[in-house]
Amino acid sequence: MNKGGKLFILMLVSIATLSSCGQFNSIVKSADYSYRYEAAKQYYADGKYTKAVVLLQDVIAQLKGTDKGEESLYLLGLSAYKARDYESAANFLKKYYETYNNGLYTLDARYYNAMAMYKRTPEPKLDQTETYEAVTAFQNMLELYPQSQYSKQAQDMIFKLQDKLVEKEYLNAKTYYDLGSYFYNCSFGGNNYEACIITAENAMRDYPYSKRREDFAIMLLRAKYLLATHSVEARKQERMDAAKEEYYAFSGEFPESSYMPEAKDIYYKITGQKADAKAEPSEPKSGKDSTTVK
Repeated sequence: MNKGGKLFILMLVSIATLSSCGQFNSIVKSADYSYRYEAAKQYYADGKYTKAVVLLQDVIAQLKGTDKGEESLYLLGLSAYKARDYESAANFLKKYYETYNNGLYTLDARYYNAMAMYKRTPEPKLDQTETYEAVTAFQNMLELYPQSQYSKQAQDMIFKLQDKLVEKEYLNAKTYYDLGSYFYNCSFGGNNYEACIITAENAMRDYPYSKRREDFAIMLLRAKYLLATHSVEARKQERMDAAKEEYYAFSGEFPESSYMPEAKDIYYKITGQKADAKAEPSEPKSGKDSTTVK
């Protein structure tokens, strides 16, 4: 296509765009709210969700209490969801199911409200308040509608959200563990190992089927051993015994783990004995292990 042809097409597109904008502006300015509502529905049907939101927000108060009030509020929430304005969508859809708790679209509103909350959840290293709220939203929906068409999707979303919460706990536990290793020569190390242990144990209890369970388990063994190593003499044997029990728990649950050589090495350092004939532990390390914590 030559340059003149391309310019002609661009001109036609520009005219169409200006015409569309002019038509939308005239609808917005119309005093006929029923007309604006029907236009909003058409924009929604055409996939122009942002324009649908603008029109629906403008007429929703006027439609409240009419036969179009319920539909308009739900459509507003769904338009915002499809426009990827998830915060507004969650608020509109929540308002819908709280206003019409037995409405025509209550199940759908609850599902898309929860999905909007899911879409807003942050990456694992950040605060997970919104993730907990999304889990609660899906759980509430499942309690009210256990056999709905959304049940499987809701359960899958809960699992995904829980994976994110588990990852957050894993990062927290690892941070404590790394801080314990960093502050090797002062009492802070022991406190951080204890925090690592508590965090990992809570995560394994709260999420027993997590994909991170094996990683938590080896971290527990490492942290308990290092906590014992750096303990004052009065507490060292007690904590060594706890680390040894942790080895038994780990090897019993994950006998084929890729971490088993490391686990056996820790067992050897604790007991002076090989875990079994197959183990080839390294010699106990010296030097830094002399630091003590209460």
